[in-house]
Amino acid sequence: MSGSISLFLFIFLLVLMAGLFHWQATRLRRASGLPAGRITYNDARAERGDVRPLVDRELGLVGKPDYLVELENGAMIPVEVKSGQAPRSPYAGHVLQLAAYCLLVESTFGRRPPFGILRYADHEFEIDFTRNLEEELLELLDYMREDLQEPEVPRSHHEPARCAACGVRPHCTASLV
Repeated sequence: MSGSISLFLFIFLLVLMAGLFHWQATRLRRASGLPAGRITYNDARAERGDVRPLVDRELGLVGKPDYLVELENGAMIPVEVKSGQAPRSPYAGHVLQLAAYCLLVESTFGRRPPFGILRYADHEFEIDFTRNLEEELLELLDYMREDLQEPEVPRSHHEPARCAACGVRPHCTASLV
């Protein structure tokens, strides 16, 4: 009798602990801004060499989203995490970066994401991957390819902080810093 009570208590504690772990995992996932699904790509692992960037050779596009989450319906959703506070609406550059990840997901996995997620420190935006957004991205890529053929391209901003963090600043004739 005493053995069956001990076994019952042991099983009860295991079930209770499993429930607590599940509750904690659900709470952490919600706080992370990731949708419910299986994380199939994590850029943090890329630093260790476990994950390779997504590549579309035809477009000459390479990128590493912070996360890819596979939903129950098989959709692959890119998630880009930004450390700063959320603006009123997402920055155009961030939206286009996310669109590039959506395009890379489609070319890599053969599945078009219906949307991607921009996650800021205090808010997230679900961005629909529409044909219009894809066209805007493809036009931008064309402009960028044209600029690569130019001997000199004018700076596109007036922000000293961006110049200070730029990787080509030492070679730039229009640096603000």
